[in-house]
Amino acid sequence: MSHAARYLEEVCETARQLSTESIEALCAELVALRDRGGRLFIIGVGGSAGNCGHAVNDFRKLCGIEAYAPTDNVSELTARTNDEGWHTVFSEWLKVSRAGRDDAILVFSVGGGNLEKNVSPNIVSAVQEGKKLGLRILGIVGRDGGYTKQQGDVVVVVPTIEASRVTPHAEAFQAVIWHCLVSHPKLQLNATKW
Repeated sequence: MSHAARYLEEVCETARQLSTESIEALCAELVALRDRGGRLFIIGVGGSAGNCGHAVNDFRKLCGIEAYAPTDNVSELTARTNDEGWHTVFSEWLKVSRAGRDDAILVFSVGGGNLEKNVSPNIVSAVQEGKKLGLRILGIVGRDGGYTKQQGDVVVVVPTIEASRVTPHAEAFQAVIWHCLVSHPKLQLNATKW
């Protein structure tokens, strides 16, 4: 079997194993967020950070949800990293944003954060701050879901089919799932151009 064929078979199996119940629960959370006038703060690092900016566009434009990604402001992100440290960039951003009980965090992450392994400590810190402020914690994460899954309210875990390709599949399925959400009849308000 070629690499391409094997990779795409893993994609199919990942899709088959995804929890549609979790995706529907995430949709319900986002509808409730919009209904109460809350804001959606989408956080992630690496490739997941790139997904955050795209998802912000879709949730704002298609679903009428006020959404933001701290990684879209590279000046603030790098200033905070330089002056305060990488581990607090998202939690401090939430404080300045006056995040509160009407709002939610949506985590995009391959592993969901793990302090013991020093993986994505900034995501862990943001989830901790979010819980302290009363935000709903949502996520689309891979592997076992990490800290986000442990502490989150509604978290979709992308199943691991092939451990050596957990990152590309987890990041790709972040996009599959958020596109499913922004086209959901309960959530989408505005049609796409095509």
